[in-house]
Amino acid sequence: MKQTRPYFANQPLDENQTGTIFDIERCSLHDGPGIRTTVFLKGCPLSCKWCHNPESQLPSPQLAFYKERCTSCGMCSIICPDVHRINGLTHQLDRSKCHTCGKCATSCPSGALKLIGKSLSVKNIMEILRKDIIYFQETHGGLTVSGGEPFFQPAFLKALLMAAKKEDIHTCIETSGFTSRQSLEDIMPFVNAFLFDYKVSSPQLHQAFTGVSLKPVMENFQFLYGQKKDITLRCPIIPGYNDTDEHLKAIARMEKEYPSLSGIEILPYHSLGKEKAAAVNKAYEVTALTPD
Repeated sequence: MKQTRPYFANQPLDENQTGTIFDIERCSLHDGPGIRTTVFLKGCPLSCKWCHNPESQLPSPQLAFYKERCTSCGMCSIICPDVHRINGLTHQLDRSKCHTCGKCATSCPSGALKLIGKSLSVKNIMEILRKDIIYFQETHGGLTVSGGEPFFQPAFLKALLMAAKKEDIHTCIETSGFTSRQSLEDIMPFVNAFLFDYKVSSPQLHQAFTGVSLKPVMENFQFLYGQKKDITLRCPIIPGYNDTDEHLKAIARMEKEYPSLSGIEILPYHSLGKEKAAAVNKAYEVTALTPD
């Protein structure tokens, strides 16, 4: 039987569409099925207390400073003396004067400075993905788009997913679910699987811990489930925040009420976000330690 092409096969594709990316991780094993290339988009409407990618929250590029790596060599102060000053072994950074050009990060020999976020086109990312197609084919892997929140850049997200699907690459989105219904419907034809965060089951605590309402999140989850989409529920457990009997029981109820879920993943807390938050001058409230 002749295989019919997807209905979007003839839709125009703008490979010059650009997005702000803060990382691309190749050979990822934990972001969907098989070996995957995970593209991390910058920008997120949430402000989770335990965010493990706090450098992703702002949509614009940021200069990160990893104090413990600094050798006080003074190269950055030569490049940009208004922003960087070295007094003895003390590195003083005036972020208010930083234009995030990235020149100081390029000159830093110890990796203490890093520019987080750069503009890449769909074409740029597809060139990377094509290098890994053999791995995708052998392991049923593909592209995963994460963040931040991928829906924060909806036009770029759609263009990237469309480009991947036109080359028969399996696609997956890791999302908080906090987006408009229209944005969700726009990208659905181009997504094979969803990694859907289930952070907090209490509406009051969800607002307090993430900064946004739980209502649209659950409405979007139920909509996707009703459309028979491949959904894996991801549940981060954060000591002192959502590690309660009530939340664990709510996760168990989700399994019973939505039996067609592809899976439920319980994610243990890790404190990697603490160092990254300090590097971009953000507060980090969680005091729990990463389990051994």
